[in-house]
Amino acid sequence: MVLMVLIALACASGFVLFRRNTVPVRSSPLPKSSVAGSALSVIIPARNEELNLPHLLSSLRQQTRKPDQIIVIDDFSADRTRAIAESYGVVVVDNPPLPEGWTGKNWAVWNGYRIATGDYLLFLDADVRLAPDAVQSLLAAQAERGGVLSVVPFHHTEKGYERLALLINILGIFAFTSPFERSNSRQGLYGSCILASRSDYVKAKGHEAVRSELLDDLTLGGRFKQAGVRVSNFIGAGLVSFRMYPGGIRSAIQGWGKGAVLSTAMLKLRTTLLVAVWLLGLLAVEAAPFLLHLSWSWPLRVGYAIYTLQILYFVRYTGRFGFAVPILHLLSSAFFLFIMLYSLFRVLFVGNVAWKGRNIEIGGRQKR
Repeated sequence: MVLMVLIALACASGFVLFRRNTVPVRSSPLPKSSVAGSALSVIIPARNEELNLPHLLSSLRQQTRKPDQIIVIDDFSADRTRAIAESYGVVVVDNPPLPEGWTGKNWAVWNGYRIATGDYLLFLDADVRLAPDAVQSLLAAQAERGGVLSVVPFHHTEKGYERLALLINILGIFAFTSPFERSNSRQGLYGSCILASRSDYVKAKGHEAVRSELLDDLTLGGRFKQAGVRVSNFIGAGLVSFRMYPGGIRSAIQGWGKGAVLSTAMLKLRTTLLVAVWLLGLLAVEAAPFLLHLSWSWPLRVGYAIYTLQILYFVRYTGRFGFAVPILHLLSSAFFLFIMLYSLFRVLFVGNVAWKGRNIEIGGRQKR
């Protein structure tokens, strides 16, 4: 009975961390007193994104509130990224050579900002896809709350290896919706989708202030807070989605692994402890299938069922992961543990992380 109580408490910690904080859908035009009359620039850093860009740029064309400017920064792509961007009639900029002390994405975004003309800046990763009311809804949310906001996109998956990221995505939601992070002076933003006014971005000194940071989005949120700008994070279900790492499992391992270990240091201690409690409970109940022959294992079997129901609920707001992986979530747990070990190895023994043909040294230096 004691074991059952401990499992129930561990599972309950997930509900403490999870907040169903979606962006309210706004289909009607914004009132004149808000940001309706302000110009919006969309800034998209792109390095070898020929597979993703058509989805994002098509979705931007279909917005009920059209952006006033769309900028794609071609970051030394070796594929058709530039040609595809030009075919959509957007502004395409070649990223200048990377200077000392900058990481690639920060440098690309900063150069996009330098030619942006909008009063509001929407930073989007190339793998993002927007529902038709997304831009209007984001602007409405910003007008209501003020400050800078970011969105954790709903994860669309297609291949089996992509669905293994189920647990990673849930833990990511925990980190960004945890109520304890509101008082975190280093509260992070989710880099795939960030909306800020130009004045707030200038006040925080933008990506130039985090130019050498590997975790640019997390550290950028802290810069906004230090500048007295409110930080708000939302879940993108229904409005903002992405498909991460369609290029193969190697890119998925590198992508998830580049910040898996380092990001934990940015969270409040209470968030980290509750995440650890929830995760330990999950790993404990996932031993149930291997202990079915033992009479005392019934709390683990019950716990497995309870955790599975909870995961199925979270998945409604987290991503599309098929039927099998949410039920057999121990597969995703094994993938998560592998990613953490890989990330730890890169940080402690290699001293850099690999991403898109670059080796980014811990501390910011980067080699092509």
